[in-house]
Amino acid sequence: MTENLTPAADLAALSQASWPGESATYRKARTALLAEEIELRRHIQRVAAQRRALPPGGEVPQDYAFEGKNGSTRLSEMFGDHDTLILYSMMYGPERKLVCPMCASLLDSWDGEARHITKRVALAVVARSPIDRIQRCAKERGWTGLTFVSDPSGDFTADYVGERDADRPAYTIFHRSNGTIRHFYSGEGGMEIADPGQDPHSAPDMNPLWILLDTTPEGRGVDWYPKLDD
Repeated sequence: MTENLTPAADLAALSQASWPGESATYRKARTALLAEEIELRRHIQRVAAQRRALPPGGEVPQDYAFEGKNGSTRLSEMFGDHDTLILYSMMYGPERKLVCPMCASLLDSWDGEARHITKRVALAVVARSPIDRIQRCAKERGWTGLTFVSDPSGDFTADYVGERDADRPAYTIFHRSNGTIRHFYSGEGGMEIADPGQDPHSAPDMNPLWILLDTTPEGRGVDWYPKLDD
């Protein structure tokens, strides 16, 4: 963003908000917070623009084979009418008894948004378990809006997640141009990039759970995580 922007503090001062019973101290602190929220909004947009401006990524090594509910499918077929594909690898390998609660929490929210997201880009979820097992998991969770596939060979997982049987999450975006599919973006970094007392969560978070909790007095906490049961 190169345009001249009004200072965030000046924009915040224009707010006419006032809530019952608030003190002058509260209003002063809230207006200062609003200025920071404006700066955060701008920074998110700057980062998004920087992400979109990445040079072309590596061409995919192969047209990966997956298994969906209707049989075999290839990476190239999963784009549908779009040129961009978001592929989320959830932690549900064959040795895992239950799907990862964190992955489940994320997909609980994405399932409802999928109908909107797929108006712009293709979206699918992949795991190393057999497709029948994945579909049973989706049914148990009530996921009806997402597309699920299995990576039976582990080739995709080995190239874009970790080891062939890696049981960890991954967020990967591919882009197709002139018939060539390239890697565009992946979430990177683990605990080595975490700040003290924090998980190395994405910025911005892909899970609305954390966004909402960050607006509360309790916050997200340091040792609280979602569970599969209530």
